[in-house]
Amino acid sequence: MISRRNIRVKVMQALYASETMEDNQPINSIQPRKLLQKHFDLSKQLLVHIINSICEVARYVEEDARNRASKHLPSAEDLSVNTKLAGNELLWIINELPSWQAVVKEEKPAHWVNHDLIKKIYLQLVTTEIYQTYIATPSRDKKSEKAILDYIFSELLLPNEDFINHVEELFTNWQDDGEMIVLLVNNFLSKPHTYNFSDLLSEEKSKFAFNLLKAVIEKNEVCMEYIKPKLKNWDAERIAVLDMILMKMGVCEFLFFETIPPKVTINEYIDLAKEYSTPQSGQFINGILDNIHKDLVRDNNLHKISFKPNK
Repeated sequence: MISRRNIRVKVMQALYASETMEDNQPINSIQPRKLLQKHFDLSKQLLVHIINSICEVARYVEEDARNRASKHLPSAEDLSVNTKLAGNELLWIINELPSWQAVVKEEKPAHWVNHDLIKKIYLQLVTTEIYQTYIATPSRDKKSEKAILDYIFSELLLPNEDFINHVEELFTNWQDDGEMIVLLVNNFLSKPHTYNFSDLLSEEKSKFAFNLLKAVIEKNEVCMEYIKPKLKNWDAERIAVLDMILMKMGVCEFLFFETIPPKVTINEYIDLAKEYSTPQSGQFINGILDNIHKDLVRDNNLHKISFKPNK
């Protein structure tokens, strides 16, 4: 479910962190591998927190009902709070999913909850027309049960600046993963039974991620043999660390990842350079990788072989 683009970002970040932490000493694959796994773990935690926040808003109606009923002099309205939302069928499907129960036990998302913020969002929800229509309808159907949770997510949580600030304080990866997480949450609300939170990274994508990481480390000299001749008047030691990492990743994909078309590789690393490096990096990396690709094609050397990492 995690895209290859997000995988490339996480590999890039793990390599960059390793290189800058090691104070110019050669790096091995152990520390970067741990860093990469941590990035994937954070993505899972972020996804769990967002889903749990939707559930917390929906469940708050029960707490609201208890609080209002326990007033010293509750009104008739206080004693008749409509708690239909707490019995939302999709909410209960989520709560009863073995995969969800397991990840909640593992990650304990309750300790990330900002209860004051959940209350504010719930109080905003109950004033909306969609909520009033929802509780005024005694019957339940899959469409309306999903629609109210969709509304909480897309119209109350995501546009809420306080909620996004809260998420960013907890998860530094929101800027990198936010778009992917939104897609994953929407898919989860549509087909919760298809999700396995212990397997958000498929076996094929996990292999791609960790092999790409290892390839850049183990084939560093091979990569530099292709890159250095294309630098012209540039000193390799003065190239931005991130740009060099992206170029090495690109060369490794050219040589060792046979299912990825070279043009896809080039375009992916141009985009990453534009987003994460300097304003000139996209054009610079485009020129280097494109020239390396042309030479490989010209010399009939573009014979990709599957990367086999050292044990």
